[in-house]
Amino acid sequence: MQFPSLGRHLLAAVTGLAPLAAALGQQQIISFASSEGAFQVAGGPISQPQILISSNDYWGVIRAAGDLAKDFGRVTGTNFTLSNGEAGAEPAAYEYRPITRNYTHYQVNDTQYFRGPEYTDPSAENTVIIAGTLGHSKAIDDLVTAGKLNASDIEGKWESFTTKIVQDPIPGCSKALVIAGSDPRGTIFGLYDISEQIGVSPWYWWADVRIKQSKEIYALPDGKIQGPPSVKYRGFFINDEQPGLSGWVQWNYPDTPYGVGYNADFYSNVFELLLRLRANYLWPALWGSMFEVDDPANQPLADAWEIVLGSSHTEPMMRAQNEFGTFYTSKGLGPWAYNLNNKTIDEYFVYGAQRAKPYARNSLWTMGMRGTGDTAIEGLGVEFIVTMLETLVHNQRAILEDVLDVKAEEVPQLWCLYKEVMSYILQGLTIPDDITLLWADDNWGNVRRVPIDNETTRPGGAGVYYHFDYVGDTRNYKWVNTIQLEKTAEQMQLAYAHGADRIWIVNIGDIKPLEIPLTHFLDTAYDVNQWGVDDVGNWTLAWATREFGSGYAAAITEIMTRFGMSAARRKFELVEPYVYSVVNYNEGDAILGQWQGLVDDAQAIYDQLDEVYQPAFFEMILHPILGGQIIHQVHIGAEKNMVYANQHRNSANDLISQVLSSFNADGSLTARWDSLLDGKWKHMLDQTHFGYDGYWQQPMRNVLPAMAYVQSAVSSIAGNVGIAVEGLNASIPGDDKYHANSGNTLVLPPLDPYGPVTRWFDVFSRGTLNCDWSAEIDLPWVKLSQYKGTVGPDNGTDSRVFISVDWANAPQIVNNTVANVNFSTGCGREGFSNFYGAPIVQLPINLRKVPSNFTQGFVESDKHVAIEGPNYQRIYKPDSASDSEITYHTLKNYGRTFGGVTLWPQTAPPQTTESAPALEYDLYLFTNVSKANVTLYLSPTQNYLSDKTPLEFAVSLFPAGAEQAEPQVVQFVGQSIGQGMPPGWGRAVADSIWGLAPTHNTTTTWNVAQEGAYTLRVWGLAPSVIVQKIILDLGGVRPSYLGPPENFLVGRDEIGVYNQTSFVDATRGVGKY
Repeated sequence: MQFPSLGRHLLAAVTGLAPLAAALGQQQIISFASSEGAFQVAGGPISQPQILISSNDYWGVIRAAGDLAKDFGRVTGTNFTLSNGEAGAEPAAYEYRPITRNYTHYQVNDTQYFRGPEYTDPSAENTVIIAGTLGHSKAIDDLVTAGKLNASDIEGKWESFTTKIVQDPIPGCSKALVIAGSDPRGTIFGLYDISEQIGVSPWYWWADVRIKQSKEIYALPDGKIQGPPSVKYRGFFINDEQPGLSGWVQWNYPDTPYGVGYNADFYSNVFELLLRLRANYLWPALWGSMFEVDDPANQPLADAWEIVLGSSHTEPMMRAQNEFGTFYTSKGLGPWAYNLNNKTIDEYFVYGAQRAKPYARNSLWTMGMRGTGDTAIEGLGVEFIVTMLETLVHNQRAILEDVLDVKAEEVPQLWCLYKEVMSYILQGLTIPDDITLLWADDNWGNVRRVPIDNETTRPGGAGVYYHFDYVGDTRNYKWVNTIQLEKTAEQMQLAYAHGADRIWIVNIGDIKPLEIPLTHFLDTAYDVNQWGVDDVGNWTLAWATREFGSGYAAAITEIMTRFGMSAARRKFELVEPYVYSVVNYNEGDAILGQWQGLVDDAQAIYDQLDEVYQPAFFEMILHPILGGQIIHQVHIGAEKNMVYANQHRNSANDLISQVLSSFNADGSLTARWDSLLDGKWKHMLDQTHFGYDGYWQQPMRNVLPAMAYVQSAVSSIAGNVGIAVEGLNASIPGDDKYHANSGNTLVLPPLDPYGPVTRWFDVFSRGTLNCDWSAEIDLPWVKLSQYKGTVGPDNGTDSRVFISVDWANAPQIVNNTVANVNFSTGCGREGFSNFYGAPIVQLPINLRKVPSNFTQGFVESDKHVAIEGPNYQRIYKPDSASDSEITYHTLKNYGRTFGGVTLWPQTAPPQTTESAPALEYDLYLFTNVSKANVTLYLSPTQNYLSDKTPLEFAVSLFPAGAEQAEPQVVQFVGQSIGQGMPPGWGRAVADSIWGLAPTHNTTTTWNVAQEGAYTLRVWGLAPSVIVQKIILDLGGVRPSYLGPPENFLVGRDEIGVYNQTSFVDATRGVGKY
């Protein structure tokens, strides 16, 4: 993959950090230099600037105004004062009555209060900012009435605000920056917009982002109008919070009566983060806590802060999952089974409604019911369950009407169609139209369903429950960030395009390690049009600029783009020794090389950053990169160890030491994290990530993978020197299960002008003696990188020898030949045992050329053609194409190796081969074979249009210029039954593609009758059928995780220059975007 020069970016960065001028992606309203018409709000003649709000505004608005006053202090060194226009005013009070500790019958205690920020007596001449909510702020309403503020563009809109400079806003004040919100959160977002623009990142506390210092701050003369957001409810779900977040909470907050300290002090930090990120919605921590119970101040505090409180898919009617078991089942009040215990469960729901009633304005109700502990309802039969759930929801809605004294249609509600609940829709489940259908992904970032048919016009609308963290099949992933933003963008834009715009909620696990994908997710939800599938790089650049300054932003963007692809190839918890090949396509070494490059580049930036910026960079960028490198060093090293041990190499033991060193480095990395900032985040990354043994649940302790130790005191009976070759696990001389007994010859993969520039063989020690070795080759135009050397216990390394062809001096004929490499040692019989024949390595060489009239296309090599999906030659459109606007779109920096290509636009309906365009690839094939397999590597998309409309692709392979062969149409995603996923799904999400597992249905078979030019057409017959890679196997593809590197492309590549020895070395072109 080609990126701009990192060195150039680092050179620019030496000049220092540029001012952080604008909120991420938002219109700039703040400057740090004077300009025509600008109004100085800090650093001017006013020594103690003041913010004016009104006493009749919402408590949450007043509190946020207090944050802005403090944020100015964080930036300038001088806090602004806050006034409500009244002398001697007491802080604003939010009044609530906490629940009693009787959790089956609703009762409350005496009134308590949350206190707002301290007020200062009003000073009109010092007032520089006036903020408030339309209809709830005397100061703002007076400006509107006087004609000094036009609020018509935001009036009545959701979470919108306007910011502008107003002349003579109040007597004694000549000018002020006015922030007016359409509703309380609109005002809050306007206040925090200023905070972010003056240099206070939303992550200043949670990720320790340095606050940029400035003395001079100006408001620009051009006002702004912002909102409403693209998605109405935007938030996150704190889930799977043990051991990381819960360990940290236990370390930092006193325990509650029922668990660790998820109290109001903790949630204050969560609420602030949500609002600074322009989000509004929370599902609180689930497993070891009970939000409303652990601290009776939690629920009223959410309302006071203007947070919309909800509850997860397994917690209906504003009651925490653990409440029923703790206060009902354990007290003999029956099981969590509506068919057996509906009266008690209805009373349980009534209590939830009564408890939430004082806060109903900021409540979003989860309806329905699942089994105990986030499981499916079992043993009743689907038809019975569907009928029971319809009755249950009818009763839940009756409870809401009775308790809240409103019509059910006026109460915001959702039904999360998670896992098995989604399948009930196909079984006839009827859901009231005003309830939002919250569709879920598959827990791995692949949306399972979008609104279809009449679902798109329902008053309740639709939303998406998404995952950046998960506990369950096929395996947990919750240690650190492994999210590829490009994938998130494609899936969430797909959902939005189909009408899922009411709720976006993401499982964020412990919050801390997932700062970057969370910010991207919420920014997209806030302004989906600004952050489309092609804008991920722009978003990352804007994010990096805000957090670390413009001088380093381009380099950080490059690094994080590379990291996203490297981390998302396979979740770190799923990396195991067998995954990457260490003998084929140089895959394992290429992966390690990529991680080393990431570490080097990230470390270079870290070392140049001022010390105050380093903690944030370590937490969000350097740590996950170092962790990712270690994961791959351990598992690829362990795989090498097993291969080398089977080859009886001494160096198998050296690999144990290397792997152990990496494993110890992982422990040191955790210790470094725990010691950061005097232990501020100690225990946050206690999550285990080594030692999964086929079971999905987390291991209780990090454990190394199995390795083998070679006895060092006694030499191999086949001699002290061994030889192994690329593409095989076998070694010679001697016997093993990988080649014929007593065989003395190993055959390398072939070389030809259009394939890799080199192959390799290893000469190594497998004994106690130091031995010289030498190699001879029988063709003068075939070259070795090394013809002799020494291996042995004292040498310490194996010898890797690269073999190449001097094509300029090779015979200029079409011919297949073999080069033989013969070996000898200086140890006589101790080198190669006489029990076996003298070792020989053979290199097949294919001397061939494509005809001169083949001027564009991919050329077969090593009996295969591998193509990166976006590198098509053209888009073919049939004469009968139904919609000329339907085409293909390339997703850059997407997927496992390069990018992806998908039918476009995302709202295009399913197509046929007669109506849809096709991707067209030109090929030149040498091998005649009756069964040539074309395998597509497709993103692990689900049947998002329902199983009634399964996703399909089609393929046709035929001689160039001939009539198109009948396309083979394939349904590659099966049906979901109950809570189960489609067949083969587990491997698809583990591998990050459909197509690698033998059971995956992405292969079609064709007859290649003769050598010549061919045309390959590939149809993605619906959007989100994303082609990442195509492999045409003519009998030569060897096992690997990423597939062969992309083949030589005539018209792009040069013989002898195009490397192709690994997927990293293959220089890729671009498709016709």
